Amino acid sequence: MVKQYANLDEFFDATKFDIEDKITKIILDGEIVSILNGGKRLRSLLAALAFKACTRGKETEKHYQRSLEGSVSIELAHGASLVHDDIIDKDKTRRGKDAVHVKQGVGKAILTGHKMLVKGFDIALSHGKEVASLYVDSWNKVVNGEIDEVDFNKSSLVLKNLSTKSQIFEAYNKIIDLKTAVLFSSACKAGAIEADMKGDILNVFANYGREIGLAYQLADDLVDLAQGEMIDSVIIPLLNKLDNKAAKLKAFRNWEIKRKFSKHKDKIQELYISEIKRHIDNAIELSKSSLIPQSDYKKMLTDAPNYIINKMLGEIKVTV
Repeated sequence: MVKQYANLDEFFDATKFDIEDKITKIILDGEIVSILNGGKRLRSLLAALAFKACTRGKETEKHYQRSLEGSVSIELAHGASLVHDDIIDKDKTRRGKDAVHVKQGVGKAILTGHKMLVKGFDIALSHGKEVASLYVDSWNKVVNGEIDEVDFNKSSLVLKNLSTKSQIFEAYNKIIDLKTAVLFSSACKAGAIEADMKGDILNVFANYGREIGLAYQLADDLVDLAQGEMIDSVIIPLLNKLDNKAAKLKAFRNWEIKRKFSKHKDKIQELYISEIKRHIDNAIELSKSSLIPQSDYKKMLTDAPNYIINKMLGEIKVTV
């Protein structure tokens, strides 16, 4: 009997429970489990939704459990990226706890992140060459995105070619496409692969996940900016541009971020919301592809972009 869910919220709640259960059964390293604890599981939830949209929820229990196992590799890769991010950004906390490098030291934290990546690849490899190749390719893109951002954030960098706000967002998107959106994209594609899909439908899900990933990072950064937190990438040049100053990257103190945001709050939100909506609309259009079979899960694919982004923007009482 095909399980029925009243709405996307109910599906995500039930599936997150299943993902957490799978993590505890597969990952026996207590430190890694601790790192994974507290995550939203968005990438894994989208992988599960893609899987269900392809099977229309008619898969066997064994097939479903195998797809959940694949989701654990996604969580391991994402968790490793956060461990390394915190070192690069010198962040002291993560999910309300001390960051791994604060507790263990930088050296051990780096090695723990590597250990997570190896475990994730081991799981991916057990799911076949296509999944393993996707895992390696995704991580390679994430690393390149991180390198690009590190280079971009050098204090001596002058953004000579970013003369308009649209060009600033274009440069911004190139960074977050690799740093964030690629894992969303790969998660959705992996879910479809786990459902034995082939051909063009895989590209539909990859692009669907990418658009959600771009919208998610934009929303995340808007929330951070509204709360006066230090932001990397091209947000500082954007603030300068709104002040009609040269788009020169420099370090700002938190009070300066707050002052600049307060001054341009409406303009900044308008710019961000416009970009976020554009990516949401793209994702919704992809969810309606004729290549995806009709089912309640296809409807959930259409609902997911707004649902996910509005959950994030709810922190600053903004909706799209």
